[in-house]
Amino acid sequence: MGRGVSTVARTRPPLVDCDIHNELWPGALRPYLPQRWREYDETYGGRADGGTSYPKGSPRAARADAWPPSGRPPGGDLDFMRAQHLDPYDIRYGVLNCLTTACRQQNPDYAAALCRAVNEWQVAEWLEKEPRLRAGIVVPYEDPQLAAQEIDRAAAHPGFVQVLLLVRTDEPLGRRRYTPIFEAAVRHGLPVGIHFGGGRGRNPLTASGWPSFYIEDHTAMAQAFQAQVVSMVVEGLFERFPALRVVLIEGGFGWLPSLVWRMDKHWARLRDEVGHLTRPPSEYVREHLWVTTQPIEEPPDPRHLLGVLDEMGGVDRVMFSTDYPHWDFDDPDRAIRARLDPDDRARILGGNAMALYGLP
Repeated sequence: MGRGVSTVARTRPPLVDCDIHNELWPGALRPYLPQRWREYDETYGGRADGGTSYPKGSPRAARADAWPPSGRPPGGDLDFMRAQHLDPYDIRYGVLNCLTTACRQQNPDYAAALCRAVNEWQVAEWLEKEPRLRAGIVVPYEDPQLAAQEIDRAAAHPGFVQVLLLVRTDEPLGRRRYTPIFEAAVRHGLPVGIHFGGGRGRNPLTASGWPSFYIEDHTAMAQAFQAQVVSMVVEGLFERFPALRVVLIEGGFGWLPSLVWRMDKHWARLRDEVGHLTRPPSEYVREHLWVTTQPIEEPPDPRHLLGVLDEMGGVDRVMFSTDYPHWDFDDPDRAIRARLDPDDRARILGGNAMALYGLP
């Protein structure tokens, strides 16, 4: 079904896909919403985005072959996901990152109710039906107290392996207003995944204003990831939470070495301003940050990728992802063209994620 899959799937190391998108279908949340919020949703609806992040010519940013015969949206049919993705690629575990607008509604109580409903839907429709799947806890992250309450509630289910945020937040994540989210994540031993996307229309989509074209938006998303890394490090988030682990999802990582060099250079000259930092920024990054491969910046000469990985301190913080069912999907049997050491490739394809998420 769909794209052809080679026999490589049966011979490679165990595969963990760290970025699969399960999609809500019309009416999916109704059984999980209290009557008050069902009526609110029907009467007033949501208020989340200043605009869409994806081109309208590509509905739900999906592969053309990812629309299931059931009529549900791509990523919304578990049986079809099994047949097209989990089974043919022999995926041992897949981590679901549900990209819903529930997490960034303007009405905080409505956002909290929607996020709880999304998480209950994930348990009932995905985690309890497919043992290979894990998921991120969707939270109303612009109200950190409500987000922490949802983490405390949902973390009891073993299928949730991280807290899910979107990278374009109202303020940089190192700000102390977001502390309750990280505090709750650490309390439950969960990493925090920061995924491509987000924004409520309050801030421009780039660091220099609003872009004219989708390609600008899509390319400049890396700016948001860089800003969040700088904020989390410089604001002392990892000093406050030494056990905190953060995963950058679908943001690339070719930019990370140069960003770290720049932070270390400026810290050496301006360290008296940030006396709460006891180590160079590069040490916090190497200790606390993980990245996923899709979209991996693969240079024309695959050997140059090895240099990037070396500057990152090796492959121990790199985890494989496909971005299924989106249009920029990475085929597990064709991604990462560089000639990696077999042990390094095995760590990227599954070992690192199994260690981070505690997967057996």
